[in-house]
Amino acid sequence: MAKKIALYCRVSTGNQSTGLEAQVRALRDYCIRNNISDYILYEDENQSGVKQSRPALDRMMKDVRDGMIEKVIVYSFSRYARSVTHLLRALEEFKKMDVGFVSTTENIDTNTPLGSAIFAILGAVAQLERDLIAERVRNGLANAKAKGIHIGRVKERDSDLIRKLRASGMTFRDVARIAKCSTGAVSAEMRAMKAEALAKEKNKALEEALSPKLEVNRSWTSETVLTNNSYQGHNFNFVNQDMSLELER
Repeated sequence: MAKKIALYCRVSTGNQSTGLEAQVRALRDYCIRNNISDYILYEDENQSGVKQSRPALDRMMKDVRDGMIEKVIVYSFSRYARSVTHLLRALEEFKKMDVGFVSTTENIDTNTPLGSAIFAILGAVAQLERDLIAERVRNGLANAKAKGIHIGRVKERDSDLIRKLRASGMTFRDVARIAKCSTGAVSAEMRAMKAEALAKEKNKALEEALSPKLEVNRSWTSETVLTNNSYQGHNFNFVNQDMSLELER
C-alpha cells in the first residue's frame, strides 16, 4: 500500500473554528503547490498544545508507527507542540520511521540540510529546557527544606510499636498485622533502625577519636598541687593516649 501524506491541524478552543479552517486551507494550498493529492487530514479542535495525547494526533502517530505515513505537514511548530521536548521527541520518532516533517509557516523540511540543522538546534534547546526544569525543581526543594516543609510521603507507621514487637521476636507478618501496616513498612522501619544504630556508632567513634582521655594510675586529692612540674604528696603517672606522654616525679 502506498504511503500517504499527513496534514495535522489544531486549535485550543472550540470557538476558534475559523482558525482551524485557516490552517486547513493553508495546508491544502501547500499540497496544491507541491502536487500532493494523496493526503489524510487530522484535525484536533479544543485541544491544548501542552497535552501530548490528543485524539487526532494519537491517530496520526498510530498511522506513522504502522508505516502508513510518508511525511507529516503542519501549519507551524506550535500547532504540533508547545514544548520543545515534545516536538523533538516526535521528530526523533519520525526520523526513526523515515518520515519527513514539514512546517509551512517556518518553511522547515527535515529532509533538507537546513531542516537537519534545525533538528540539531532543537535537540540542544530541549536539553537546555530539561536542565532548567531540573534546576528549578532542585531550588524549590531546597527552599522548602529550608522552611522546614516535609518533602515526600508522610510516614504513617507506628515506629515505636513496630520496634517493640520485632524486639519481642515476632515475625514481620505478625508485626504488620498488629501494627496495621504492610510488611514493607515493617522492613523499612527495621532498615531505619539499623541506620540510626550505625550512625550512633560512627558518632561515638568520632567523639572518642577527637577527645583524648587522661588515665590516672593513682587517685589524688584536692591537696595535691602541681608546682614547677613537681607533684606534692604523691607520685602520679599521667598517660595521654594521643601523645603517649608519661609524667613522673
